[in-house]
Amino acid sequence: MKRIWLFIGLVLVVVSCGVPSADSKKREIVSALVAGEQTDEEIQAELKGIEKEELERMKIEKANKTTLSFDRLDHDYGNVKPESDNKTYFIVTNTGDKPLIIEDVSASCGCTTPEKPEKPIAPGKSDKLAVNFHPKPDQKNEIRKTVTVTANTEPKVHTLNIRAFVK
Repeated sequence: MKRIWLFIGLVLVVVSCGVPSADSKKREIVSALVAGEQTDEEIQAELKGIEKEELERMKIEKANKTTLSFDRLDHDYGNVKPESDNKTYFIVTNTGDKPLIIEDVSASCGCTTPEKPEKPIAPGKSDKLAVNFHPKPDQKNEIRKTVTVTANTEPKVHTLNIRAFVK
């Protein structure tokens, strides 16, 4: 719906710029056609309705937000070998009063595979977020990667850091 209004506004600007300012009657006709024969009052009323819907959506979204904490934000795997599986777990705790939903977890590269809890975490409860680091043969020396966690929290995105030294 917002795109439609943006398109209508853009068309109105383009059309009004192309019509001489002395010819206001033509501009009114073109504006009425572009607006679907709606009056300014009808358009304003519709915009107020859209704003009200958006405020309600934001209120519901805010009401469903919670907070979380991790047992730590960094993990050092120490010395590891190429082509080896190195797994750790970050403990995530719901510190709020609404169910915690981990929407997504992603890693900064393909050598790191995070696994999120599939079920919501109840207030006061904890679950594990697994992170497997599998260095490739060409990865040597110190490696630093991040895991991004997206949840129904404010802020929405959280970052975990991992480090390893590949020999």
